[in-house]
Amino acid sequence: MLFSALAQAAVPSVPVQIEQAARAELERQMAASGLTEPQIEVAVVAARPTPPCSQPVAVEAADTRSPQRMRYVARCLDTPGWRYDYVVRARVSAMVAIAVAPVAANEALTDAQVTIERRDISNIADPISNPADAVGQMSRRMLRPGDILRSGQLSSPVLVKRGDAVTMVARRDGIEVSMAGEALDAGGKGAVVRVRNAGSGQVVRMRVAGPGTVEPVDMEISH
Repeated sequence: MLFSALAQAAVPSVPVQIEQAARAELERQMAASGLTEPQIEVAVVAARPTPPCSQPVAVEAADTRSPQRMRYVARCLDTPGWRYDYVVRARVSAMVAIAVAPVAANEALTDAQVTIERRDISNIADPISNPADAVGQMSRRMLRPGDILRSGQLSSPVLVKRGDAVTMVARRDGIEVSMAGEALDAGGKGAVVRVRNAGSGQVVRMRVAGPGTVEPVDMEISH
């Protein structure tokens, strides 16, 4: 009896288990996203005591899409058992890229327009961590100083236009071969476009490597 009571006392309360599960899930999400120096604050809303349970309480995630409103379920598998729903609110911050100067729509960002700061990203789905990833990209809308830069609002500038004469470059084992071609699609860096070989007339899919330059899609992306 004494050992049983001590064991029960050593088990964290259900709200604490919920908080631990939510924190672990958010840490997993932050690691997967590659965010820099993430910090997480977690609070269980209206945490209430639960009835006794003779076995470990099962904690399950019901909805973890938004840190600002995560839902968890606690179940006691006794007969009869019980089930309680919990809401968890979290605040997540990280070092992210932000605009430090106005940026017009369809304007390519420069080094001088981008920096990195710690910001609350609890309701930001796709923040950019590395300012270098934003430089050279074009904003789909006007940005104001202080705006967090997001992947979804940036696009690669068009480096190859439909009908452009392009150079098809292939490199393997230190050997480089180049051929003339015609772009049949438009695309920014990294985009896959159709290209007609000027010599053979064959149409192949190539990846845009730079202004007027394309390369085979199976080549390692050049930087």
